[in-house]
Amino acid sequence: MFLGHLPYPTFYAPGPAYNNIGPNPVGQAVLTQPNVTITSGQPIYDAAGCGGPNSLECDIFAFDQNIKTPYMENFNLNIQQQITSKITLQVGYVGSQGHRLFRFFDINQPSQTEITNCDLGIDPQCAPAGIHSVSVPRNFGSPSGAFYIFQENSSGKSNYNSLQASLRVNGWHGINSVLNYVWSRSLDNSSDGEDFVVNAAQPQDSNNPGAEYGRSNFDIPQRLTWLFSYQFPTMGGGWQKLKNGWGLDSIVTVQAGQPFTLNYNFEDDYSGGGDGFDRPDVVGPIVYDYHNPANFLQLSSFAMPCTIVPGTTNSNLSGFAGDCMPGTRHYGNLGRNALQGPPFKQWDLAIYKDTKIGEHLSVQLRADFFNLLNHPNFSSPLLPTFIADPASNISSPLSPNGSCACGFQVSGGHEVGNGAYNIVATGDVGIGNPFLGGGGPRGIQLAAKFSF
Repeated sequence: MFLGHLPYPTFYAPGPAYNNIGPNPVGQAVLTQPNVTITSGQPIYDAAGCGGPNSLECDIFAFDQNIKTPYMENFNLNIQQQITSKITLQVGYVGSQGHRLFRFFDINQPSQTEITNCDLGIDPQCAPAGIHSVSVPRNFGSPSGAFYIFQENSSGKSNYNSLQASLRVNGWHGINSVLNYVWSRSLDNSSDGEDFVVNAAQPQDSNNPGAEYGRSNFDIPQRLTWLFSYQFPTMGGGWQKLKNGWGLDSIVTVQAGQPFTLNYNFEDDYSGGGDGFDRPDVVGPIVYDYHNPANFLQLSSFAMPCTIVPGTTNSNLSGFAGDCMPGTRHYGNLGRNALQGPPFKQWDLAIYKDTKIGEHLSVQLRADFFNLLNHPNFSSPLLPTFIADPASNISSPLSPNGSCACGFQVSGGHEVGNGAYNIVATGDVGIGNPFLGGGGPRGIQLAAKFSF
């Protein structure tokens, strides 16, 4: 945390150990005026273009001088009942609470009032217009433009509550079985401390961090697993080496989807906050299609967080913040992790045959079937790029006149999504590492194992 830190919206800020300050500063971006001196309380930065007048670096990262050590409390209560000599039932409550968890704020992020005043021209100190003709209200100490100041703090918190049940069968007529079910809820305001997934550590609006409290990135409300194994009984008579030693193993996994959030990926500064990963407004019922990854989430329920200029039509949409009426840009009202990813269902089966060859040698031949039913499982919409961008991975992203507007269309005075958000990866390759059994298509593995 203290040495290597690369928050999502920065150009390059790998932690406070490398900030360009102190007697032996480490340069981390274009030094247009290397003779300029940075003194405490009078930084001169330009994050708008990384290289403007008086620019020394894009951003800096610091730590709250009162930062605390995170800690966790875990608690559980379980009741176990032996039903028969071979069958046991256990039901329990399992919970935890996290305190002083690491997260970070952009402490130079403009407030809503500053954004509005900048857009309306009330504040003459706003940074000059950006690439899409949108001003940036970040003129704090620099006459040339914006800069970012990220500060790590220990204001994160979490809580987890769950009902966990387990039914176990041990050695009953060759059957061993474990049936587990978990019904849970995990909530927090920071899920990873590093922002590997957008808003996992940094709020959308650092002036309103309380709005980030919601489902954890890893929250799975329901999960059922059934592990089952059976060894066929030993038979007498001839051909014993062929008839005996057979068995099977089976694993069934069913779980609800993990949450996610829509974030624009630096298409423009739609909110005016300057961090580039704004969340949209929710303007209609949220509609999912869990059976069709090409039509997973209807984007017409989400809009650019502003009111568009009156008279704007689909034919003259740009898809950028320049379409916004001055004074209406704001932070989107879509809650953090308010959306639900696709569920996961899979059945894995193995058939094996144990054969004793000699006194000290035996061989097992087995066939493993991963995703036996070839059930399609799609990854979280966040993968593989760790962001669900409503302006990309879109079906039908063109305006009616055939021009691209980054997946937007006009509806009721809003610039809403056009088409549906696509899921583009299955679970086995969602993080870039293909492997057997992790949500991909049916896979068959044949193996021979010798024991001696």
